[in-house]
Amino acid sequence: MLFWEIVIGVLGGIVGGMGMGGGTLTIPLLTIFLSYEQLLAQGVNLVAFLPMAIVALGIHVKNKLVDFKSTWVLALIGCIFSLVGAILANHIQNKVLKILFALFLIGLGIWQLIEMIKEKKQKNSKVK
Repeated sequence: MLFWEIVIGVLGGIVGGMGMGGGTLTIPLLTIFLSYEQLLAQGVNLVAFLPMAIVALGIHVKNKLVDFKSTWVLALIGCIFSLVGAILANHIQNKVLKILFALFLIGLGIWQLIEMIKEKKQKNSKVK
């Protein structure tokens, strides 16, 4: 089973490095193929996310792509809502948590599709 966990970790890291959250792939793979409970899969994803985030932050700082003046506000808000989300997740049944995550992924997919269509329309209007 360790082999498949490594494969899933590599795939999640690649997707995360490409800019899309690795959890969108890692969590479903862990729950569907390795039978992890939803809460455990989300916890594993969060722990795996930390080193990836540190590496990405280091690269962005090196390339001077981080605005430190506004970053602390986003980080503080993110920490507060991460804590609230973790507390809520511990009080929600596994089945409900799976459904909520599935709805999140569906919503994310719809949003990405809408953005892609908007982008394509903007490119087409500039060409004319």
